[in-house]
Amino acid sequence: MSKGYFQPEDLKKFGEITEFQEELGTKFFEYYGAVFEEGALTAREKSLIALAVAHTVACPYCIDAYSSTCLSKGADEEQMMEAVHVAAAIKSGATLVNSVQMMNHVKKKLM
Repeated sequence: MSKGYFQPEDLKKFGEITEFQEELGTKFFEYYGAVFEEGALTAREKSLIALAVAHTVACPYCIDAYSSTCLSKGADEEQMMEAVHVAAAIKSGATLVNSVQMMNHVKKKLM
């Protein structure tokens, strides 16, 4: 039986992305670390945002990582699900607002 494409243990290897391009990988991790430092937003708020975005980009590694991070930063299940619903609403809204382009196109064709 073959393993699936997504392997949870691969998340532990994320730090190894510098292996093939050390300079850019290192710069990425420096930036990534800076983004998640406390600032105008708390680390907890940033983790909830990251969890929501992880769902919109459908990254199982990010979902695993930020589910754990949110819990460790004090977010509860309801807050985490609410963040995911916010992301879902934005994603579906973006899909629907683009339907205006289709509607405009169809109206021009039917005129």
